[in-house]
Amino acid sequence: MLSIFPSLLDYQFFAPLILRLALAAVFLVHGYPKLFGGFSHAVHFFNSSGIKPAKFWVVVVGLAELLGGILLLAGFLVQPAAFILVANLLVAIWKVKFKAGFANGWEFDLVLIAMLLSLLILGPGAYSIDLPL
Repeated sequence: MLSIFPSLLDYQFFAPLILRLALAAVFLVHGYPKLFGGFSHAVHFFNSSGIKPAKFWVVVVGLAELLGGILLLAGFLVQPAAFILVANLLVAIWKVKFKAGFANGWEFDLVLIAMLLSLLILGPGAYSIDLPL
């Protein structure tokens, strides 16, 4: 493989770990408030966005983000978690963010999707508890 820093190739197994930790932080920070402390605000937002029944979907999305973040952090079931989180983000873009346009709309979601798809392809990397299938 060509690289301008060939010595870094010795550490390529750590790249998914970096992705996992960054993604875990984002999804934990977004999932936790939906379930604990900000539930009514999230329900109001879902209702105003036309996502109904709002209470049900806030719980589903909150659990997906919170549990997905925990799984990514632990390095357990990383590929299924990444798949579910990609689906979550695609629905968020479709239902809420697409009409805002790319910039200041769904560009961050696109970056998260790219990172999640990278984990889906690469697997969990270093310091994971995933078992080989």
